[in-house]
Amino acid sequence: MKSLNSALCFGLLPVAAALALAGCTVGPDYHGAPQAAPIAAQATSFNRAPQGTVSTAPVAAQWWLALDDAQLNALIDTALKNSPDLHAAEARVREARAGLTAKQRNELPKVQGSAAYLRTPTPDLSSLEGGQSSSSSGSGPISFYLSGFDASWEIDLFGGTRRAIEAASAEADASQADLADAHVQLAAEVAQAYVGLRDEQQRVSIAHESAELETRILTLTEQRRARGVASDLDVERIRSQVENTQASIIPLDAQVAESLDELAVLTGREPGALDAELSAQKPLPTLPATVAVGDPGRLLRQRPDIRAAERRLASQNAQIGEHEADWFPKVTLFGDLSFSASEPGHLFRKSSYTWVAAPYLQWNAFDFGRVKASVDQAKAGRDEAEAKYESTVLGALKDADVALSRYGHERDNAVSLREVEDSATHAAVLTEQRYRAGTTTALDWLDTERTRYSAEQNRIQSEAQLIKDYVALQKSLGLGWQTPG
Repeated sequence: MKSLNSALCFGLLPVAAALALAGCTVGPDYHGAPQAAPIAAQATSFNRAPQGTVSTAPVAAQWWLALDDAQLNALIDTALKNSPDLHAAEARVREARAGLTAKQRNELPKVQGSAAYLRTPTPDLSSLEGGQSSSSSGSGPISFYLSGFDASWEIDLFGGTRRAIEAASAEADASQADLADAHVQLAAEVAQAYVGLRDEQQRVSIAHESAELETRILTLTEQRRARGVASDLDVERIRSQVENTQASIIPLDAQVAESLDELAVLTGREPGALDAELSAQKPLPTLPATVAVGDPGRLLRQRPDIRAAERRLASQNAQIGEHEADWFPKVTLFGDLSFSASEPGHLFRKSSYTWVAAPYLQWNAFDFGRVKASVDQAKAGRDEAEAKYESTVLGALKDADVALSRYGHERDNAVSLREVEDSATHAAVLTEQRYRAGTTTALDWLDTERTRYSAEQNRIQSEAQLIKDYVALQKSLGLGWQTPG
């Protein structure tokens, strides 16, 4: 009988292996993401690209080096090393890769080992002889030793396991793209917070300078009032302006503190950790003369969020086949090798082992629509992922166009505000000269100084906003994640 079973089992093994090799893979094959923006994919330049931008390929990695600010470079490098958000994204990549490994191991046989030791007393046979008592209670306890191995291998006849591996592989790729996108987002956030800090510090400095000048004007006006040349109304008007200027410094100081704390957290440090390092006022970073933006087709290829959306679409598509395989029979090869003996030394003798091998067929033919429901769910997930991919593509193109438009308009605005500041500064100098010559009033001088102060504030804000728009442009192009070289 054992010989017959052995022949039957070994005869079925080649058949099962042949079925595994010839098995089909159910479910739709993935042929790539749909063409969500066919016009943009063929375009050679962006619609909103202003003058000063070129369609050559941008330097994908470390775009912030073009701003020529060593402190900014150090902050971004620190953030990319220490940010908890980035560490979380890296952990998700490891999690996805481990999930892929687990799916891949499902293609291999499962082998288990077992061992047991049994000890039981022998029964008292005298109790079975009509209730007659006996002094004999058996020959002592019985020991029994067991050891064995069993293995099973589910043959992937219809590709359910292969589709699961395909889905897990695509999800791992998506997690890697998410990590790259986290690099893009973090570098841009640090740069914008740093530019905001330098902007606020410069405006605080200008406000202090303006308050000091207005205080000197107030002192001069009070002296002229003492000589009967100026009125009490003149003095009160100037004093009111001094107090307003000093009051404007308070919210600016609060913004500086907020920016310092934001930078500390972005770089993985406690709030206040960067106060000593960044409290000294420094100029804004320097913008490059030209900005390389590439073309829409390059944007669609290099933005990490687009790649992540495409990979998740591939994963959802593979999950359809993974669930469709549940409609078909599953064949598992099962084998067991066992050893048993009453003495440890006899355990692995030829006469002490038994083995069995057999194919096992399982077919959930009557599931009352459960598999269909899971397949329909997977198809709906695929459709949702496709819609999200299309939305991500269109959103990326919009981000780039908006960033380009804002950058171009803000650059024109900055040029205009520099001219306004030059005129306001010239008017303030002339008015001061006339005041000292006695041909105009302190209020006239104060008005021109107030205009100059406002023009300088506006110019600094515009230059800072222009750099922030430059940062937003790099972010919209999906730059800042690639390894240099």
